[in-house]
Amino acid sequence: MSSHPQGLSQWNKVVSTHMGHLSKTQAMVLAMYSYGTVLLSNCGMSGVAYLWSELLRQRENTVRQRLREYLYDSKDKRGRQRHELEVETCFVRLLQWVVSWWTPHEKRMAIGLDATSLGQRFTVLSMSVLYRGCAIPVAWVILPANQKGEWMPHWQRLLKLMREGLPRDWMVVVLTDRGLYSKVLYQAIQRNHWHPMMRINSHGKCRPHHQRHFIHLRSLVSQPGMTWHGRLDCFASKTARLRCTLVAHWDEGFAEAWLLLTDLSPQRADSLWYGMRAWIEQGFKDLKRGGFRWEHTKMTDPRRAARLWLVIALATLWAVSVGGAVDATLSASGLLDLPNDPHPRRLSCLKRGLIKILAAAIRNLVLPFGRFIPELWPTISSLLVDPPIAPTGLSDAVY
Repeated sequence: MSSHPQGLSQWNKVVSTHMGHLSKTQAMVLAMYSYGTVLLSNCGMSGVAYLWSELLRQRENTVRQRLREYLYDSKDKRGRQRHELEVETCFVRLLQWVVSWWTPHEKRMAIGLDATSLGQRFTVLSMSVLYRGCAIPVAWVILPANQKGEWMPHWQRLLKLMREGLPRDWMVVVLTDRGLYSKVLYQAIQRNHWHPMMRINSHGKCRPHHQRHFIHLRSLVSQPGMTWHGRLDCFASKTARLRCTLVAHWDEGFAEAWLLLTDLSPQRADSLWYGMRAWIEQGFKDLKRGGFRWEHTKMTDPRRAARLWLVIALATLWAVSVGGAVDATLSASGLLDLPNDPHPRRLSCLKRGLIKILAAAIRNLVLPFGRFIPELWPTISSLLVDPPIAPTGLSDAVY
């Protein structure tokens, strides 16, 4: 290891510590690939291979083959001792890695579930930790694009895999957009002892507690500036009906209201938390043109692409932790102004972290490793409840 650049040795030690189930070779190549991705702000294998061939004074094809073997299934590898990296074994460890760098006294976390695509090749179902305007992938499934089949079994498996990734005494809110809502997914999130906050469309009906008849969801918040929190039965159909809390908010300047279903009590849930869900969109941008240029990959095999995502996930985790620690020292705070943020960051936490790590490498300094310092979650100071349908006797129970 002494022949390797100082920075690679430092990062390999961190990766080996948090990914202790990997072999020494797997951890080393993963560290090399992800560190090269950070230095270049590009996950392309050719560029990373050439970088390390120059730094390690090795043949470019030798380094490239080492990176290629990391992506292969065991049947495609050379030699007798052929072991492929099973990406799903890394998911809980990724989440636990984030937790280990989390501010000790802060026991809340927002997680986003969403899907993204890469042209006509891949559809990616991703679970990400939402942090300071960024999203850190911690679990994912990559499917061939336009493939027939349901997504729900994949979401259920990912949630089950991640069940033990967070301490039981943490409050974890899982945010999803309208396209992912289903009663099955809502209940799968609950089985993790996490709290769903799922946006729904306004065309359905609901029955607030202590009322006999169903009413239209859109009648709860009929104009901008209104907010409604309450317990109800959502959806008139018996098979789809869900007893839950509805948190509704129509902010000025928006075309329609946010209608959010959660199992938190009306007193605990806050509709402004949903603004953090937009960070997963920024995370997808960071994966592509805004960060690591994943859209340029020539891969067509979903299993290989899933291993490349692990490289990008480590690069994202590292850079965001470094950039976020710097961001925490700045005076501006965007989260407190959600959902309309008049003070956007000049540099994202990812970009700030990439620059800081690159500067340390150029100056041959000890590499920076950050920590996660969450911002305060936004709150609504006063609630505007539509008087004619406001439920009475609201319970503090968490369902």
